[in-house]
Amino acid sequence: MTKTAIDYDRVRQAAESYKEDMVNFLRDLVRIPGESCEEEGVARRIKEEMEKLGYDKAEFDQLGNVLGWMGTGKRIIAFDGHIDTVGIGEITNWKFDPYEGFETETEVGGRGASDQLGGVVAAVYGAKIAKDLGMIDDDVTLLVTGTVQEEDCDGMCWLHLIENENIRPEFVVSTEPTDMHVYRGHRGRMEIRVEVKGISCHGSAPERGENAIYKMADILKEVEELNNQLKDDPFLGKGTVTTSQIFFTSPSRCAVADSCAISLDRRLTWGETWDSAIAEIEALPSVKKYGAVVTMYKYDRPSWTGFVYEQDCFFPTWVIPEDAPQTRALVEAYTNLYQAPKVDKWTFSTNGVAIMGRHDIPCIGLGPGKEAQAHAPNEKTWKEDVVRCAAIYSVMPSLYVDIAKEA
Repeated sequence: MTKTAIDYDRVRQAAESYKEDMVNFLRDLVRIPGESCEEEGVARRIKEEMEKLGYDKAEFDQLGNVLGWMGTGKRIIAFDGHIDTVGIGEITNWKFDPYEGFETETEVGGRGASDQLGGVVAAVYGAKIAKDLGMIDDDVTLLVTGTVQEEDCDGMCWLHLIENENIRPEFVVSTEPTDMHVYRGHRGRMEIRVEVKGISCHGSAPERGENAIYKMADILKEVEELNNQLKDDPFLGKGTVTTSQIFFTSPSRCAVADSCAISLDRRLTWGETWDSAIAEIEALPSVKKYGAVVTMYKYDRPSWTGFVYEQDCFFPTWVIPEDAPQTRALVEAYTNLYQAPKVDKWTFSTNGVAIMGRHDIPCIGLGPGKEAQAHAPNEKTWKEDVVRCAAIYSVMPSLYVDIAKEA
């Protein structure tokens, strides 16, 4: 079988020639605030860039995701990057304006630079390079997605694309930051609520009531201990649980609390499930003793278009095999252009929870920037990473087509 001839020197040169354009595009995106549900300005700027670069089609879906199409084939290969960011947090922790950002010879700083607007920029230009150099096979269409609300509810945007828009790619490359490694999976997660009731009374005679906060204190210690007992996996690592929020109700500051609730951030390693994680909490001695109610959160915030797509806050674990055609193609693209990459996994969660975790569409990851920059003050990314990712993205689909033929 004849393999696609790729001039790797020409690809590197093309990516380098777009460096200034990519940096300017990234700086524009950083300057536009775009927290979850407020991404309209960022989405419109991305669509504008796609149209300027000659995409065959650039559009918004009902949820507000921006979709850029290159090619006319029936086989869809997608590159995904979320376009929302977290907030800036405590402003005094920043050494520069998080929205104006900064630029040096090697770096671009600003909220979202690593997580993960740099990946979006690289994907937008990677598809452009593939088209320029004739590397989009006749039976392939490249889809670049700028997805919304990932920081609020990772994967919900892709549940919508798959279940409402009927878009089902052959596989998806996630452009989340990977420290310039190839990532092939990560732990899943759940958002769990535990609530216990009490009986209020005057604070001067607390023995007349039942203090819900004291009941929750017993539960909290057992949750802390449960974290030490959870399953470990040799690749993905250990499952974890931690208390992330606490709430209470009380008639006044001079009264015993009559309810208390906590939110649990539960990270799921391989083999852990929705049912098993809920059952572990329900089995805690104090949960049973006090009749605490254990439930799953639901997400239902309207998108910037006003559309609501509700889902349970369950985000499944996923792993793609190291010898899968998608993994092999991404590693080969990286190796042929630069050097052999490390193959690893994310610590955090991505849209892959819906793409592969819920819908079994193969997903593989490579993105500019570092995981440790995500959600941190003084966030930045590296220009070279963006350029290299654009080059790798441009050749990976052709290599995948060849590898898939051989399989």
